[in-house]
Amino acid sequence: MLQTIFASGADPVGHVVDKNINEWLTLSMLSIVAGFAVAMFVLVKAAKAIQTGPESDGNRRYITTSRLGQVIEVMVLHLRDEMLKPVMGERLANTWTPFLLSQFFFVLTLNLFGLVPWADMQEAVFVVFGHHPHFDVPANFSQKSAVYFGGTATASILVTGGLATVSLVAILYQSIRELGILGTLEHLCGGPDLVRGPIFLWLVIPLIFVVELAGLIIKPAALAIRLFANMVAGHTLLAVLFGFGAAAAKAGAGTFGVASITLLSGTFGVLISFLELFVALLQAFIFMFLTAVFISLMSHGDDHAHDEEHSHDHADSHGHAPATAAAH
Repeated sequence: MLQTIFASGADPVGHVVDKNINEWLTLSMLSIVAGFAVAMFVLVKAAKAIQTGPESDGNRRYITTSRLGQVIEVMVLHLRDEMLKPVMGERLANTWTPFLLSQFFFVLTLNLFGLVPWADMQEAVFVVFGHHPHFDVPANFSQKSAVYFGGTATASILVTGGLATVSLVAILYQSIRELGILGTLEHLCGGPDLVRGPIFLWLVIPLIFVVELAGLIIKPAALAIRLFANMVAGHTLLAVLFGFGAAAAKAGAGTFGVASITLLSGTFGVLISFLELFVALLQAFIFMFLTAVFISLMSHGDDHAHDEEHSHDHADSHGHAPATAAAH
């Protein structure tokens, strides 16, 4: 019974892999819908706390009115001002910040959602109050699984692949938006200098096109594989640690042995859970940040030049002209 309740039986990977609820519905599908609903609820609630209040509140109308709103506000401002703008430039960051932050909070919600042992709790309830498919099941009992909800959606390569596909669409959209269709093709062929250059250089254009096209696909694929691998590895480790007690009981270690092993492995499992919280946040950030980097690579790169020019103008207004300007 313990092996059934914890870690989905003897196989720790069974705790992590996606499960079919029926022929067309899986746990990851429900987790995506639930994660979207939770993320929307939290962000809308935080937005109402952050927004400026009525004039009757005086100066207090500019103060965020909840702890949740304060946390979300700090995260948004830090990601936008310290992470996205330095990489993308102010113009591009202002355009893509809503999309990138939505991506960050959605992935973060799915990652955190997977840390809650919904599936194991359902297994336990099914064992205590009803029949379980892993036990002796009556012939007329049609239930194939004890789990109807839960799991880590981002531990499914199909889910992370779908998220990465959205990033790929955003990258291509930015490229076509900035360079146009012909400009995007020129970029994939090595740039206008090569395409419009000497004829003898055209021989390398097919090779460059294949490499650039492969790189365009590999970039979001790496995002999908990185997120998937980290979620699977972390949750499998937790399943192994929490399953040691059941394994000891099955091996006949005795009451003291089972209790000792369960306490020790449970302690390490709790510690690893805190590490998983950090990994969940880190992987959501990496997914968003690398998407921002790939999008910025498809721009003309004039944002940073504009920012530099703006800083020079700011310096001139204070009587501190750059050395190049002084030389002229």
